[in-house]
Amino acid sequence: MNIGAQLEALREAGLYRSTQLISGPQGPRVMIDGRPVLLLCSNNYLGFADHPRVRQAAADAAMRWGVGAGASRLVSGTMTIHEQLEQRLAQFEGTESCVLFGSGYLANVGVLSALGRDGHTIFSDALNHASIIDGCRLARADTFVYRHCDVDHLESALRERGREGDVIVTDTVFSMDGDVAPLAEIVALARTYGALVVVDEAHATGALGPGGRGAAAAAGLGGEVDVIVGSLSKALGSYGGYVCARREIVELMLNSARALIFSTAPPPPAVAGALAALELLIEQPLRPEKLQAQAMVLRDELAIADMRPPPGATQIIPLIVGAADDAVRMSAAALARGVFAQAIRPPTVPQGSARLRLTVMASHTSSELAGAAASLRAAADEVGVRLGVGVDSTEPVARAA
Repeated sequence: MNIGAQLEALREAGLYRSTQLISGPQGPRVMIDGRPVLLLCSNNYLGFADHPRVRQAAADAAMRWGVGAGASRLVSGTMTIHEQLEQRLAQFEGTESCVLFGSGYLANVGVLSALGRDGHTIFSDALNHASIIDGCRLARADTFVYRHCDVDHLESALRERGREGDVIVTDTVFSMDGDVAPLAEIVALARTYGALVVVDEAHATGALGPGGRGAAAAAGLGGEVDVIVGSLSKALGSYGGYVCARREIVELMLNSARALIFSTAPPPPAVAGALAALELLIEQPLRPEKLQAQAMVLRDELAIADMRPPPGATQIIPLIVGAADDAVRMSAAALARGVFAQAIRPPTVPQGSARLRLTVMASHTSSELAGAAASLRAAADEVGVRLGVGVDSTEPVARAA
């Protein structure tokens, strides 16, 4: 294996990746190379990652419980702070029980590998997150990938090969496109064919629904979804993942989810920070509405600047560029103008749909977003990029294989 040749091939294809060093906390503006830039690619949707109460809660937890949990959940790693957050999350999501995982990635892998039994099928949306894809790969069940948000294709597959106890899994808000799954139709199909419904609310918790309770709540499906997977690292501004469900499913996770059993428990400061952020969200139930209002500001400003993101109504706004190297050049040109909007390239998105994935925070101002749209227009003009409205997402992409 010639690793150097592999790296060179990635560079030639415009797919080479490196980290961008940020100095200071994750706010609407961050420091890069000693200068402030507007941050338009963070998942810190509600601005809680650097909120004083969240910071203080994490610092206090470090002094009370220590920095690390010291062991896995089933050995000696479960502390009172873990139980406090689990109880509060279960109340927030309206479920019987909850269990914390080390990350949202581990939560999806753990749930699907535990629920995906031999002789059964997991039906997965073509644009589901990589953590869902990997959970399907590790499960003993077969996997059927249905076309993105295509309930007719899903129903056809369920009719042909579905059986009692299968699993349908979908993101609720898709991380790269910002569109929302047809949850009501999916739940109806699941009830008809006896399947469990697993939804990943990572990009919907704190962003959609009454009080930020997610896309399932926004669709009026409270109590209708079997498993809710959530993240502590996005709107809640911390790190970790969770699974909310009826008690017997959570008990199954504790006994069968290898991603839980064989991972060290989440660190107490991160758990306490997430708990403080959750309390802030409960106290400020209109904050998600502010987030969506600011997202609409950016959409409107992009339209004024003659840029055409795909239709949508969430805080995730993709600007489809097309070629990977063009997306990289436009991202660099935008950064030079004071706007940090990261280029997203295959295999994260389908071939020919490299993009700048813009994400809005509730803490962005309207004037900042108007200025960002103008800067992005200038960046596109500088590198000669013609922005498209989207690509055909009817076929499964490589990351969903």
